[in-house]
Amino acid sequence: MSSFDEPLKKLLGGATAKVMAEHLDLHTVGDLLHHYPRRYEERGKLTALADLPLDEHVTVVAQVADARILMFNNGRGKRLEVTLTDGSGRLQLVFFGHGVHKPHKELLPGRQAMFAGKVSVFNRKMQLAHPTYQLLDASDADEATEAVDAFAGRLLPIYPACKQLDSWRIAKAVDAVLPSAQDAVDPLPVSLREGRGFTPLPEALLKVHRPQTKADIEDAKARLKWDEAFVLQVALARRRYADTQLPAVARRPVEGGLLDAFDAKLPFTLTEGQEKVSKEIFDDLATEHPMHRLLQGEVGSGKTMVALRAMLTVVDAGGQAAMLAPTEVLAQQHHRSITEMMGELAEGGMLGGSDQGTKVVLLTGSMGAAARRQALLDLVTGEAGIVIGTHALIEDKVQFHDLGLVVVDEQHRFGVEQRDALRSKGKQPPHLLVMTATPIPRTVAMTVFGDLETSVLDQLPAGRSPIASHVVPAKDKPHFLARAWERVREEVENGHQAYVVCPRIGDEAEEDGKGAKKAKAKKAAPDEDPEKRPPLAVLEVADELRKGALAGLSVEVLHGRMHPDEKDDVMRRFAAGDVDVLVATTVIEVGVNVPNATAMVIMDADRFGVSQLHQLRGRVGRGSAPGLCLLVSEAHEASPARARLSAVAATLDGFELSRIDLEQRREGDVLGQAQSGVRSSLRMLTVIDDEEVIAAAREEAVAIVAADPELEHLPELRTVLAALLDKEREEYLDKG
Repeated sequence: MSSFDEPLKKLLGGATAKVMAEHLDLHTVGDLLHHYPRRYEERGKLTALADLPLDEHVTVVAQVADARILMFNNGRGKRLEVTLTDGSGRLQLVFFGHGVHKPHKELLPGRQAMFAGKVSVFNRKMQLAHPTYQLLDASDADEATEAVDAFAGRLLPIYPACKQLDSWRIAKAVDAVLPSAQDAVDPLPVSLREGRGFTPLPEALLKVHRPQTKADIEDAKARLKWDEAFVLQVALARRRYADTQLPAVARRPVEGGLLDAFDAKLPFTLTEGQEKVSKEIFDDLATEHPMHRLLQGEVGSGKTMVALRAMLTVVDAGGQAAMLAPTEVLAQQHHRSITEMMGELAEGGMLGGSDQGTKVVLLTGSMGAAARRQALLDLVTGEAGIVIGTHALIEDKVQFHDLGLVVVDEQHRFGVEQRDALRSKGKQPPHLLVMTATPIPRTVAMTVFGDLETSVLDQLPAGRSPIASHVVPAKDKPHFLARAWERVREEVENGHQAYVVCPRIGDEAEEDGKGAKKAKAKKAAPDEDPEKRPPLAVLEVADELRKGALAGLSVEVLHGRMHPDEKDDVMRRFAAGDVDVLVATTVIEVGVNVPNATAMVIMDADRFGVSQLHQLRGRVGRGSAPGLCLLVSEAHEASPARARLSAVAATLDGFELSRIDLEQRREGDVLGQAQSGVRSSLRMLTVIDDEEVIAAAREEAVAIVAADPELEHLPELRTVLAALLDKEREEYLDKG
């Protein structure tokens, strides 16, 4: 076993290793050596205290300005208050009770130390309560500690830490495992490493953890970023290479077929972007290995139209196409809009249907037995050329006559296994088209890394209207919220409709009994911190609006726990204009198309992600009248949540918003299924800033895989790749 695979508990002791495993996901020597410092402090240079983030665990280097003991509870309680300074701002530390004695002796004015703790606010001042600290400038030899000696170098590494383990304790642990850096297996081929002038890997690891100069840090980072980009690119290049070796049935357009008949009856011309992307897809479908393409498009850019034309091409070529949607509401909506677009062409074999037509069937989990039996029969006989459904499509009993194309809508909502189960239903691997509106971070990361061929729709079709977006600070300015409801009423009076979106359904009372009553009582408390109260709920908000601000209007609700028939009925009546205001959860996030809906109020908007807000907003402005989106929030003006909402209000560019989202959440695990940055295999590389590194690494990786697909002549690279691709991730690559 390589020393990199040694469990940490062998070297560090059980308690430290347990904390590292549970809170930092570090299990082996290799894990710890790849846990790089977040930043570095220079001795004598004080950090900017003015920019500390609220509610985050931070490490700062600062100087004690003053310290004083305060008594309270008639002298029974004791509190030590210490003020730190760095020339740009001040920060207060507070210690209580028995924890006062030691810091009172050590934290004397003029002393410099590292402090770690969670930033909070008390009496409008930033503070750290009971922080841990490490002296850096002990003036007396007797006071100098072993720990201070460890930080005698000029540059202090500050590690990503947790409440249970401070940065300097992690630094001590790194010292214990640093000799193992000499055993690092170098994944870069010698010719590549020498050609690009990279530092050897063991040296890069030493430099990143214990740099002598800033140049050491830059050297190390350049090398370690390349390792991450290159190994990932090799993994993805091998996956793409394997794809080209799979057989698939070529599905070429047929002149005078279903697609031509459909195009002839379109009441509008396709945008230039739709034409271009369609050609890319048709070219892929005509090849004898499976298409593996991502279709990214702005909200409302006409992705469904492009996907439908691809499906019709496959039907023309004798195959079937399946569209997988994440919710029943969206599946029904797609089925409705596709059958409307196709008209008699969607009624193949039916009375009044076109001779050139095909059957378009819907398959969801809640269908009645007879309808379901008929849909399954239409699929297995080939009578139905197109099926639209939810995960019900994946069940074992669903069989196709000849599945040629799988279209996955809102790709990020499906696990790899679900997509793979559907792909396995073809006689040969079917072509795959993945669609997403605003790319979420992992999708952005995948496209930058080139796992999928990418098509982009960045033009909006003619007739789409602009959407004005505004943040409504409900707590600071309650009259703004009152005005929001007035605006909704005005839109309805002008013959339009509106959505109100809430994060929660609100029927927990029926399910949870006592717990829900407590939650409701808590919610009603005045001046409640919005972070601590439950999110606003559809049922409660709808009830309040009916009785108050929107009294007299037709207000209906829509959420995931309603019976599918009930959901469908509400959506049909809303689409028909019989409902003025629809109060809903994010069940309306994608695919819902009601051109007459012009206004949207999103309650507790700070509880949604950037991409989700952009998706929701895309439900309005779909007709000739301009759209209005109001983001209601009780978040504090200076909070990151409000900054996020302001960013959404400031731009309608989904690709720009996805970059903001990516910067805030990091990439997630590019090869795994994690949606956030916690388990990211990217430690040094950032997709936003390092696109050039990624592009160069991709070029090298493609050349290497083309010359040696099995990496037979590169055993070190094979070893590192095997370590990166644990079973789950390898499955992801195989099935992707």
